[in-house]
Amino acid sequence: MYYPRIVDDELDELCVQLPAIAAEGPRAVGKTETALRRAATVYRLDDSEHLRIAQAAPGRLALGDSPILIDEWQRLPESWDIVRRAVDADPLTPRFLLTGSAAPKRPPTHTGAGRIVSVRMRPLALAERGLCAPTVSLAELLGGTRPQVQGTCSLRLDDYAEQITSSGFPAVRGRSPRAARAYLDGYIDRIADRDVSEQGRTFRSQAALRRWMAAYAAATSSCTAFEKIRDAATPGESDKPTKVTALAYRDALEALWVIDDVAAWLPTRNRLRRLASAPQHHLCDPALAARLLSVTAESLLDGSRGSPAAISDDSLLGVLFQSLVTLSVRVYAQAAEARVFHLRTHGGEHEVDLIVQGPDGRVVALEVKLASTVDSDDVRHLRWLADRIGPELADAAVITTGTEAYRRRDNIAVIPAALLGP
Repeated sequence: MYYPRIVDDELDELCVQLPAIAAEGPRAVGKTETALRRAATVYRLDDSEHLRIAQAAPGRLALGDSPILIDEWQRLPESWDIVRRAVDADPLTPRFLLTGSAAPKRPPTHTGAGRIVSVRMRPLALAERGLCAPTVSLAELLGGTRPQVQGTCSLRLDDYAEQITSSGFPAVRGRSPRAARAYLDGYIDRIADRDVSEQGRTFRSQAALRRWMAAYAAATSSCTAFEKIRDAATPGESDKPTKVTALAYRDALEALWVIDDVAAWLPTRNRLRRLASAPQHHLCDPALAARLLSVTAESLLDGSRGSPAAISDDSLLGVLFQSLVTLSVRVYAQAAEARVFHLRTHGGEHEVDLIVQGPDGRVVALEVKLASTVDSDDVRHLRWLADRIGPELADAAVITTGTEAYRRRDNIAVIPAALLGP
């Protein structure tokens, strides 16, 4: 079963106008299946026979009916340069699709800037999972007209807990909770046992890497310092990984697209001061964080029964719900040519969970709340931001686990997570 993706429209537009597109993202996110639906010629470099032929005669990768798909191109880094040179020779004809789930051991000679356009693919957003029809458009919120916000959805807190743990990887959808857990456990095993080493990286202890990944999962939706994550991964141990090793763990997982941090928003055209620059931590899919912490939907809903605490002061269910919303908002923002950040002042006096900046520079500010109701305290940071940046704020909203979308009297929108879409 193919799940229609929001990125499909972007790919359809770009693939007929640009000579080469690279679809990038973590393993199993659906890049190959999405690209295959558009390709006329396919070279699958994760197939040993295809790879041997390409190694013997790399130039063959530029031959065939267009579009030509080079799947898992990073297994033969020369393929990137072959495509780049082919584009230099004919920059007008749309010809190539590349997919990759890791940075190559040996980087290409050139970046491909100006020749190969990258398109990010992420796990399924809430709007792509067939839960209920979205009624609020992020693109319309970015328009600054404060559009009408309405709609109802039957999803409740337990449904969102299930969506957190059931994953946005297409291959996991529709499986039983036990089968989903087995798939995700195998995914994590492959990262630690195989994917990292295939990048040419070696670590003294795979167990230490797994513990660090679990500590990173516990830091989801926070700006926790890497030293604190390292300490959480080795409680009571004197032989802690060095800072260099901890950063190498992060770099390895970023190269696999497993870590998907949200950068801090640092505007330059307004009166905001004292903004912190630390990223907000996220894994590519909150279901991976749940498996690393060995929690189920049931234990998330009842934290007293074995659900570990988050490194931050928030509940684990709360931070994973925020990560689920963040994943979804990033998919919608990409469709609107927007970027996603977070805002935090030094000392944490003011925080806004997500800042979506449109192509015209204006922003939509989003707070994420694990509750069905919103009170004045929940919007105080949004009001503070509105006072500071004025017309640069296109809209503001609180994303909730409620069932009804509406606007408050102060014109701040309240939107159930499943009702927000592109």
